[in-house]
Amino acid sequence: MNGNNPVSWRLLRRPTHFLALGFGAGLAPVAPGTFGTLAAIPVYLLLARTGTFLYVVVVLGMFALGVWLCRETERALGVHDHPAIVWDEIVGYLVTMFLAPPGWAWVVLGFILFRLFDVWKPFPIRAIEQRVRGGLGNMLDDVLAGAYACATMAALGYVYNV
Repeated sequence: MNGNNPVSWRLLRRPTHFLALGFGAGLAPVAPGTFGTLAAIPVYLLLARTGTFLYVVVVLGMFALGVWLCRETERALGVHDHPAIVWDEIVGYLVTMFLAPPGWAWVVLGFILFRLFDVWKPFPIRAIEQRVRGGLGNMLDDVLAGAYACATMAALGYVYNV
């Protein structure tokens, strides 16, 4: 976490920050983004039981909500894209898992691919992360990482005829 701006557990008292901090997962002392992505797995497992239309509507709603949540929590912390803000990882993972085949192997593969693209930030993700500020900037780079991971999973599913 940003050593210059530690995050207090008291921030979790406000629903806005509770959600932005991934139900508390973002307060992990190491790798908060990884813990935020882990927090996304139960959300995915619930959504995976819905139809495609509802999945898309919920994820779009979570994205729109996330722009606001991340902006408000950034303001409270005084830091753009503070590592403790992990709502973007949750939504990014849900993008990764869009239309994923069923099974735990795919859940784990999606986790690995999303974390890989989120850390690696291939073009244009890094450029967007550096240029777009506020809640939208916070959300956009993870959604794009999720799109890269989703495309990779779709290609793998095609190759392996799943």
